[in-house]
Amino acid sequence: MRRITVEITTAADGSATVFSPRVSGEICSIVYEKVDFADGVDFVVTADATSEQIWAENNVNAATSRYPRAATHTTAGAAALYASGGVAVLAKPAIANDRLKVVVAQGGNAKSGKLHFLID
Repeated sequence: MRRITVEITTAADGSATVFSPRVSGEICSIVYEKVDFADGVDFVVTADATSEQIWAENNVNAATSRYPRAATHTTAGAAALYASGGVAVLAKPAIANDRLKVVVAQGGNAKSGKLHFLID
């Protein structure tokens, strides 16, 4: 397991786009460490090369932990479901030799925070 920390500082309009170093593996968790971002900050985290969405959440007010999961599919492209319950089968999103792209909005003028990614 590796921890990748991405430090973020916003521009005057409250926005920022930052990238992690290149990494490979399954994304187990994302921990948001609030330094002084404004309440109501928006996050979108994607794989840089493919734009696959890893985490997207609006109006985050406090430090938090997220454990992103992605829907899985059968070989025919249909959603994989648990038995008759129809509940989606989920798996950890994975990246290979790629960067995590973090886009922040509404973070406040020259404010900062950190995202810690745990990658297996």
